[in-house]
Amino acid sequence: MSVPAATLSPLLALRAAILARLSADATLAGLMGGRVRLHDEPPRGTSPVYALFGDAETRDASVDGAARHAHSLALVVFAKPGSARTGLDAASRMAALLTEDAVAPPGHVLVTCRVAALRATRDEASGEARAVLTLEAVTEAA
Repeated sequence: MSVPAATLSPLLALRAAILARLSADATLAGLMGGRVRLHDEPPRGTSPVYALFGDAETRDASVDGAARHAHSLALVVFAKPGSARTGLDAASRMAALLTEDAVAPPGHVLVTCRVAALRATRDEASGEARAVLTLEAVTEAA
């Protein structure tokens, strides 16, 4: 059962738009092993390169009666073992795709979207390299 776009929370609408935009890109699919793999949770038995929706926050940013929301949201890209570059390449491609005007959250209008940060990290326990792309966006109810 799908949720009508008008009732989708601003954060879920933004995530849906991000997934749709990234999934349509053949270059990103190539960097991720043949298809874009962006998940809510780590997929079992899957080797990198894949990405997860990371921490997110939505705040009220209403202006002059317009229902607006400010979002901060992370995409975490897991790199192939021994190659931080594979994660950074995929995260950089995501950044390029998401700062274009092609993101359309259902039931909402994207006012702005920018890359706030791109970090390279390494998990202390496993040694896995990761790239974390942090986006800041503002959406308005349609």
